[in-house]
Amino acid sequence: MDFSLNDEQKMMIETVRRFIAEELKPLEEEIENQGFLDPSKAQAIHEKSKALGLYAMNMPVELGGGGLSNLDRILCEEQFGHTTDILIRRAFGNVYEPLLHCRGVQVERWLKPAVQGARTCAITITEAGAGSDAAGIKTHAKQTDGGWVLNGSKQFISDGEWSDFFLVSAKTGEKEISMFMVDKGLPGFTIGKNQQMMGLRGTPHLELFFDNVHLEPIALLGEQGQGFKLAMGALNVVRLAQVGARALGKATHVLEMMTGYVNDRKQFGQRIGDFQMVQQMLADSVIEVNATRWMIYHAAWMLDQGADAREQISMVKVYAAETLGRVVDRAVQVFGGMGFCKELSIERYYRDARVYRIFDGTSEIHRGIIAKSTMKKGASLFDVHR
Repeated sequence: MDFSLNDEQKMMIETVRRFIAEELKPLEEEIENQGFLDPSKAQAIHEKSKALGLYAMNMPVELGGGGLSNLDRILCEEQFGHTTDILIRRAFGNVYEPLLHCRGVQVERWLKPAVQGARTCAITITEAGAGSDAAGIKTHAKQTDGGWVLNGSKQFISDGEWSDFFLVSAKTGEKEISMFMVDKGLPGFTIGKNQQMMGLRGTPHLELFFDNVHLEPIALLGEQGQGFKLAMGALNVVRLAQVGARALGKATHVLEMMTGYVNDRKQFGQRIGDFQMVQQMLADSVIEVNATRWMIYHAAWMLDQGADAREQISMVKVYAAETLGRVVDRAVQVFGGMGFCKELSIERYYRDARVYRIFDGTSEIHRGIIAKSTMKKGASLFDVHR
């Protein structure tokens, strides 16, 4: 086993780090204070990222993407965690894998423009009655002679303001879900309120409403009835990359801040890093961050080998999210009163971290998946020799 990074990977990481430090970090405080990212600045970093080849790195080269392997993408996503969610979205793009099922005229209308950053999209699964239970959606599409008629609603949709089309999961039968590409601005398609959140300042989370929205036949993505499979495939990648790896990056960033502080801050005539209880918090954080990293890298490696990594991704989702929560909580404790003040970013990271245990499947849901799979598959999930 070779755990070293090659020169190309090191250069890629350094490029992403430098872009974040120079272009994104200076905007974080402004977003936190204003609650939004200025559209002109959003467009500027969007263009700069594309110029450097940092946009849509998960998409194939022949379409204009970066063509990264799952492991290489994870290395970048870990660095993305060092900055604010809305800046990640604007700079690096969310181009979802289900779009690769575009065929014929769909490729030129939706897929290629999305990869090239000319058009932007959001994926819409969550509804008021369907969160972790993605199969419980009520939004439905009825087939007609002229295509489809879409009715229903979605909530907590990130990027609803920025995106000009949406991947919408809808029931097309009693037990059948399909996915559609729905352009913003169609008659009957309206944007609802932005749900204000405890964290993730600057990232809108919108309601979407579909009232007899007429869709062309080509709006169907993939095959009819394939929507749940497409949605779950997309969520698996999101859980590993956008939740697991970004949680790791954020925890790493916070841990670095904590390390600097325990070396500099003095109480009772000595640096606080000399106190054993502070040392325990530091040591536990280092252990958990490293354990998280190898879990994530292993799951990404499995995907690159063509293996089924669903259970490993569920493990990553739980452990990375909860590690981030513990590390940031310790950081607040170590920074003391200043850790609770808005003057420092620690307070923001603490608020942002909480949702990682909820979105894209709660920790409880994923623990259930892991337990059921273990009872079915046995030691193969925890013994490397099985």
